Amino acid sequence: MEDSALRRLLDDLAAGRRSVDEVAADLERHGLSEVGDFARLDLGRRRRTGVPEIVFAAGKSADQLVAIVGAFLEHADSVLCSKAGPEQHEAVAAAALGDVEYDPRSRVLVIRRRGATRPAAAGLVGVLAAGTADVGVAEEAAAVCREMGVAVATAYDVGVAGVHRLSAPLSDMVERGAAALVVAAGMEGALPSVVSGLAGVPVIGLPTSTGYGMGGKGEAALLAMLQSCSPGLVVVNIDNGVGAGVTAALIARGRVS
Repeated sequence: MEDSALRRLLDDLAAGRRSVDEVAADLERHGLSEVGDFARLDLGRRRRTGVPEIVFAAGKSADQLVAIVGAFLEHADSVLCSKAGPEQHEAVAAAALGDVEYDPRSRVLVIRRRGATRPAAAGLVGVLAAGTADVGVAEEAAAVCREMGVAVATAYDVGVAGVHRLSAPLSDMVERGAAALVVAAGMEGALPSVVSGLAGVPVIGLPTSTGYGMGGKGEAALLAMLQSCSPGLVVVNIDNGVGAGVTAALIARGRVS
């Protein structure tokens, strides 16, 4: 919080215009925590937006990640780290900061205060992957949804090369009341358009960096999804399972709130 905003807040408290509880909640919403000279943590994001502060682990040293996780756990029940490698997982686990869950497929690392539990599930999101190579990124989106207190139904390897595989799991997700669908696909990225043409809920296209030759780093899938003629499809960046998961979870929680 900037000094001017903090001063106004304290002036309101001193003048009786705001209660102690209101000021405390405001300070929590805008709280920051500095970690060394390499991180400035937003402690109030979950309270403001419903979205936890998710640590992007790639590019951080193991020591930096341990310090960041430790600082977060002083204020929050859990921390989610995306794109975390095995060495980072081992370092965080060795630091004994809390209960550690690591999925090497999605590279999602969750550290939870001992005794803390995940939020009770409210709402449902469906997560689909076109091929087995897309499952890691799809699982990143699923992990974020679960951490935000949203139930997840998954169906993997249901791409357009055998589109008859899609019908049963998609129908099941729709019948169960999925509020949004995340669809991960590489190669030509066609599956999200197909799903969007069949399901009457928002579809979040998640292009993945799988495929051959030209466009094999996800560019072809991204462009195909952006050029889709199927309304109701929105698209996040390549391999951005976090962005897809957050968007889907916000839609699902908004429906049941």
